[in-house]
Amino acid sequence: MRDLPPVSQPGEQNQTEDHHEAEGSGTAPNGRLPSLPGTPSLPRPIPVYASGSPTVPQRSIRVRTDAEFHSLQLRRQFASYSSMERPLSPASRPHSPWGRFDPYESAEDQEKEYVGFATLPHQVQRKTVKKGFTFTLMVAGESGLGKSTLINSLFLTDLYKDRKVPNAEERINQTVGILTHTVSIEEKGIKLRLTVIDTPGFGDSINETGSWKPLEDYIDKQFEQYFRDESGLNRRNIQDNRVHCCLYFISPYGHGLRPLDVACMKALHNKVNIVPVVAKADSLTEAEVQRKKMKIREQIEHFGINIYQFPECDSDEDEDLKKQDQLLKDSIPFAVIGSNVQVESDGHKVRGRVYPWGVVEVENPAHSDFLLLRNMLVKTHMQDLKDQTGETHYENFRAQCISNMTRMERS
Repeated sequence: MRDLPPVSQPGEQNQTEDHHEAEGSGTAPNGRLPSLPGTPSLPRPIPVYASGSPTVPQRSIRVRTDAEFHSLQLRRQFASYSSMERPLSPASRPHSPWGRFDPYESAEDQEKEYVGFATLPHQVQRKTVKKGFTFTLMVAGESGLGKSTLINSLFLTDLYKDRKVPNAEERINQTVGILTHTVSIEEKGIKLRLTVIDTPGFGDSINETGSWKPLEDYIDKQFEQYFRDESGLNRRNIQDNRVHCCLYFISPYGHGLRPLDVACMKALHNKVNIVPVVAKADSLTEAEVQRKKMKIREQIEHFGINIYQFPECDSDEDEDLKKQDQLLKDSIPFAVIGSNVQVESDGHKVRGRVYPWGVVEVENPAHSDFLLLRNMLVKTHMQDLKDQTGETHYENFRAQCISNMTRMERS
């Protein structure tokens, strides 16, 4: 039987501990106490009695593997990044995973301290870009105004490859139809599912009474389908087919709006964002275009037609943005020209139309409002058109549905 170590007095124990502390005051380069000869390196120092036997730990010690130790280092590193006691400066903060979208990479931010929530917009952007975007556009107007050509020019695609143009006899008996064309467009990694709703036969019959009814029914049907999906059990993958904008084409001939134009826009103005467009503006002189725009604006106000209203700019917005917004407001209705053919003008290939007196360029601001319309639809106000559809037009439809359901339950 092994002899037990002698029991030392309290004073002697303190002296022994002080003696060992004095001997073990030197530290290894890694910050740990030097290991005893012939013993493996331990992750932390273990106090030793005077006799050289190690103390018995209160609980068993499990030596971590290399993978676990590496994981522990990562957790400690993450904890140091997310510490709220002392925000880290950009010099010691890890680089953002969004690369060029990092809002902290500017030179003036290098000496400042931030929490890091300025990357929230980029987090939303990554999620939205991955999901993709949708936009539904309806075109309405009589045949022969260049609706199909303008749509192809706006989105640089051919949506009407298999379209059959009816002859004069077929147009007499033709009724208003609804044709849906869907195409997926990708630009700089951004995916857009574009749906164009065409209305062949609109305005072509002799009796035009109620010819806008199929358009109104289609818009209500999409609202009703969205309302059912929103009220269902599975709301995760709701497909939005609501009509976000209606380009209403106005004939350049005549003296303004026809009775059919007034009746149709008044039937749809509380259900969809209406953007009036004067088609084939190359058939009018510049003075005639300005007079026609003024006449149409007066008629719209006189008949109480609610067309799409551009949002007001904030007082702190850039002056260039304010000028652009005012230019869009003054350009209503947009006088546009469409063409899918490239012609030569001043040694350059441009999309336009060739006449005996010269070339009309589609994308020339001096010739038409095509660029203004495309920038408004795609570049600057597409999201606002979708917001207005969801927050105004659809909410009105939803409130009416709930009111009807409540009235039926009470009766």
